[in-house]
Amino acid sequence: MTDQNAIDAEAEADAGDGAEAETDDTELPRDVVDEIERLTRLERSAVDDNEIEAYETRRDELLDEHDFTARIRDEDGDDVLVLHPEEWHEDGVIRTDRIEDIDRAAEIYLEGTEDPDDWEAVDERNRALVADVREAHGDVHGDNAALLADFAGNHYAKPMESLTSEELAEFRRDYVVRNAWPSEKQQEVIAESVRLVFETAGEPVPESQF
Repeated sequence: MTDQNAIDAEAEADAGDGAEAETDDTELPRDVVDEIERLTRLERSAVDDNEIEAYETRRDELLDEHDFTARIRDEDGDDVLVLHPEEWHEDGVIRTDRIEDIDRAAEIYLEGTEDPDDWEAVDERNRALVADVREAHGDVHGDNAALLADFAGNHYAKPMESLTSEELAEFRRDYVVRNAWPSEKQQEVIAESVRLVFETAGEPVPESQF
């Protein structure tokens, strides 16, 4: 004979497990935070309106999936990306009485000394190299160099000429396909453009880059 009390106790335990799982789901996973940061950096560095809109849309979709909001806060002249649970807000204002666990929030320095990768300095260096490539080899190669600068800075926070063969393969096979909108002319010469970036920087081109 089935013990009804045992069934009820098991049901309560299952409900408790479900509630705990639901609580865990309200946290913003680390990989999602990283992706939101990446998309924000890409949006800030992009110059094409369609590209900017695409990054914004994807970031907003990720935030909506987890019921979070994002804003940029100025902290002593440095921009900080702030991610908060949507439930903390009312009419765009933080309700402190709704904050039950401050650790649910996430803050990412996008510039300044608190940015561990010194992303801004890396980006400035890469943009200078893009300008050199454009001046020496024309706009098509310059535009491709700009794509590589976006990739190197936003994905690896490193100078373009420091990218490895594996990272360059990722750029060509993944980043260019999914995140960039190169023209037909750009696509035809992208391998040559990468070579010109390294040559302009005075560095050897990694072998087996694609």
